[in-house]
Amino acid sequence: MTIFRAARPRVLLTAVAAGTLLLTSACNDSATTAQDKASGTAAPSAGPTASPAATPKPKGEADPALKPFYGQQITWADCPADPRAERAKIDISGMQCGRLHVPLDYANPASDAIDLALIRYPATAKDQRIGSLMVNPGGPGASGVEMVKYGAKDFDGTLHTRFDVIGFDPRGTGDSSPVVCYDDEQLDAVNQTDTPDDPAERKAAHVKQSTDHAAACQAKSGKLLPFVGTRNTARDLDVLRAAVGDRKLNYLGISYGTYLGALYAEEFPQNTGRLILDGAVDPAQDTMDHGVDQQIGFEKSFQRFADDCVDNHAAECPLGTDRTKAARKAADFLDGLHDHPLTAKDGRKLGRDMAWTGVISLLYGDEKTSWKYLRNSLGWAMMRDKGDYLMAAADDYDGRDGNGHYSPMDEANGAISCADAARPAPTREHAQQAVDRLLAEAPLLSKGVTVDDYLEPGCAYWPFKTQEKPHTIRAEGAAPILVVGTTGDPATPYASAEKLAKGFARATLLTRVGEGHGAFGKGSACIDLAMAAYLTDGTMPAEGTRCG
Repeated sequence: MTIFRAARPRVLLTAVAAGTLLLTSACNDSATTAQDKASGTAAPSAGPTASPAATPKPKGEADPALKPFYGQQITWADCPADPRAERAKIDISGMQCGRLHVPLDYANPASDAIDLALIRYPATAKDQRIGSLMVNPGGPGASGVEMVKYGAKDFDGTLHTRFDVIGFDPRGTGDSSPVVCYDDEQLDAVNQTDTPDDPAERKAAHVKQSTDHAAACQAKSGKLLPFVGTRNTARDLDVLRAAVGDRKLNYLGISYGTYLGALYAEEFPQNTGRLILDGAVDPAQDTMDHGVDQQIGFEKSFQRFADDCVDNHAAECPLGTDRTKAARKAADFLDGLHDHPLTAKDGRKLGRDMAWTGVISLLYGDEKTSWKYLRNSLGWAMMRDKGDYLMAAADDYDGRDGNGHYSPMDEANGAISCADAARPAPTREHAQQAVDRLLAEAPLLSKGVTVDDYLEPGCAYWPFKTQEKPHTIRAEGAAPILVVGTTGDPATPYASAEKLAKGFARATLLTRVGEGHGAFGKGSACIDLAMAAYLTDGTMPAEGTRCG
């Protein structure tokens, strides 16, 4: 997700038009948690520099200039007190925190360096310990430290028994030299502003917001921006592997974390151990096409939610009794907030775009978790004119905590996405095909979309140009990889998992049949057992395995 808006709803169409990935963490349930990460800035630079992707591929441990980084010893200590964990009654006393020193620019490792935030959840059975399990929750921009700290229960059992579970904040995120562009008040203003309905006004607003956003990020984080791409994070991951003493990398990546894992396997195939890529991104897909698929995925999920509301929860469903009209009724209400926003208890306005953001946020969950919260949130808004619950869900997605402070996840997302792939301007024919698909298959979420919303190249106003391009990742020479896909996943549609697995030289696809984004931590014993068996002894599930 990026700051500017190209069309509605913001949370989806902005990413499509900008050519960026729109993913999020699969480990946190939007119905019950909120992002609350540390912020900071990086020193500005004088102007644009070459993309690090254009530099020669580093040699890793064989590069003498990188030996000080690969040979470092991490100092682990008790994690500092965390009021949020205390409020949630999460015991972090057994966890340890540390820092990893990495080059800012791997082509010039002696020029500058940054520190990455780490957390370790030590294995409980020292005599059975296999090594470390590195994890990434997605985003791009989500915090791996928070994934372990607040999602520790998801690792309880075999994984925590046999592995030190290690989370890290990737460069440009969390507490690892985060990308910063705006202050909290500016972000509040941006998030409360609806996209204009008129196409010409929308275009003008998009250009202004995009240029302002690029200038703000350049002013506060300019030195960092050329080096936050995922390929550099994959290189950081290899340094971390060596620093904790592991010969091979064992890794669990969710959502965008699958792209990080895939790039690692491409960069360091000889160092891959057991990699699980869950909620997969197809690295070969054009980012606009990915956004269109994602938009359609959320529309389908929204329709299934509405059907379930009418069919199975009639007494508490605010969408009426006619399943053929239920989704449209909700969409019409949400769209109407553009002209008639609701006022929250804190005085902020819940307009159309923020309300849709809250709905999309809750569709990352499934019928067992966040769909109930979505029913209640829509009910309070539609029946009582109270938008606080939808606003809370939008705040969670945008990284805003209860004190009005934003995490750097949102700003990191745009910066990392533009460093990973700046989509070229599509032909008018390609843009028209995208719009035709959206209007036919996602009419509720794509209302008012035009071809002009998609003709501009992605990241057109970003100050740094990357040479990274979408491509199939084969990872020749890597160990077998386990790819996991969920059939009803709206954020990373199941077809992406199929394509990612097929692209690898050696991979197996494991399928979860169900709703929501990602399979890890979703309560499927079949999935959990398959993941644990692969990570602990290398046993792959049988080809074609499907879990409920």
